[in-house]
Amino acid sequence: MLEASLKQQLNTYLQNIVRPIELVVSVNDSSKSKELEELAREISDMSGKISLKIKTNDSGRVPRMVVGAEGEEGRVTFAGVPMGHEFTSLVLALLQAGGHPSKAAPELLAQVKSLTKPMNFEVYVSLSCHNCPDVVQAINLMAVLNPNIKATMIDGGVFPKEVEEIGIMAVPTLMLNGQPFGNGRMTLEEIVNKVDDDADARKAAELSAKETYDVLVVGGGPAGSAAAIYAARKGIRTGVVADRFGGQVLDTLGIENFISVKETEGPKLAMALEEHVKQYNVDIMNTQKAVAVREVNGLKEVELANGGVLKAKSLILATGARWREMNVPGEAQYKTKGVAFCPHCDGPLFKGKPVAVIGGGNSGIEAAIDLAGIVEHVTVLEFSDTLRADAVLVKKAESLPNVRIIKEAQTTEVVGDGSKVTGLKYKDRTTNEIHQLELAGIFVQIGLVPNSEFLKDTLELTNRGEIVIDAKGQTSMAGVFAAGDVSTTPYKQIIISMGTGATAALSAFDYLIRN
Repeated sequence: MLEASLKQQLNTYLQNIVRPIELVVSVNDSSKSKELEELAREISDMSGKISLKIKTNDSGRVPRMVVGAEGEEGRVTFAGVPMGHEFTSLVLALLQAGGHPSKAAPELLAQVKSLTKPMNFEVYVSLSCHNCPDVVQAINLMAVLNPNIKATMIDGGVFPKEVEEIGIMAVPTLMLNGQPFGNGRMTLEEIVNKVDDDADARKAAELSAKETYDVLVVGGGPAGSAAAIYAARKGIRTGVVADRFGGQVLDTLGIENFISVKETEGPKLAMALEEHVKQYNVDIMNTQKAVAVREVNGLKEVELANGGVLKAKSLILATGARWREMNVPGEAQYKTKGVAFCPHCDGPLFKGKPVAVIGGGNSGIEAAIDLAGIVEHVTVLEFSDTLRADAVLVKKAESLPNVRIIKEAQTTEVVGDGSKVTGLKYKDRTTNEIHQLELAGIFVQIGLVPNSEFLKDTLELTNRGEIVIDAKGQTSMAGVFAAGDVSTTPYKQIIISMGTGATAALSAFDYLIRN
């Protein structure tokens, strides 16, 4: 089942197992069961420290593989065949169950071990979802470390009936003890802090006690990372506070225009950014959301959602942007119930069903092309009379028999049955006629909104919410700079964001030495 090169890599990793582990595989006569059994046998044959038990006619989700230390009841379960993006999750589960230490921060690991509540996590995934492994790996590690915790990955493609009954229409969807817990990418730290009742108060006190920074960067995407590196290289006290390190890059699958790198994926680039920042003496404060900025006694203060306050002599705002929403009736109600923003993640959940893509730019047409190979039919709705996507993409989309492009179409309403999307209404802008499409899913790809709401009464913003900056990144408040997609910098591209981050850091250093 595994290719020779992959088997060789896996064999190398399995040498790190220090204590015996057991795989318990439940199968029936399905093709997926045969795949899982073959995978499990190949893995167990690679190491004398891995034993295998096969169960037939078992109850519960089948096929499934339970991973655990030998002699103990396994607490990490893979329901389905953990290949694709989830193969890495399987490898890490094998290593961690086998005693190989995690690279997570020691204080975070201690926090996981201290949790006392019984917790049964279930995460629904698709194997093409690049956001899902972060959640799977986080709950798996929690289950390995703490006997009060269980973790199960469920491949929605293998258990479609269960997915439909529960009403899951976006992945990853994380359940805790049978109740919805979260959607989308979540880090280990985010999950742990959400289940640890005292985490916010402890963290707020810890952050507020930190010394004043020379430069504090708010945001951990390409702009924030570049700013942190350039500031730290000047030998000044530098901190980065971020809602999630990597920013929107984490939600980007293919990147082919990052100069000197022919192609990469967003999560890989985000990891590389964080590792580069960590090469310097930078204080990284992750999973912390800024809610206010103010100036007090000549210092800049950043208030966080948990109540903590950080102080700095200069500030660089690089909070990036998020997907723009349609803001039409029904959209909010059916978000994650048919209204989606990531075709790579959620596309497989709509296999064989009709969907729409809102937006005719590069992201919209790329989404239509990707979805065309999965779904029954794709309808692209573009507001203007021309498509903004590159000609090569438009040509490809127009060549596909199950893709229809409608121009001058204004979406007016998302229609549903109370639990899921059933269609949408749009207005023909040339005739003002209202039309309705019967759909199972709607993928919104209409651009970005700056993450700047918390600065509305503090800094000068454009009518679109961008922070107004000059050529050096200076905002309307002295000593406060901005960079990347949240600013008025034209062209929202990764490489441009990095350049503006470097500019902001150099400008902040210049501000410090002059003041």
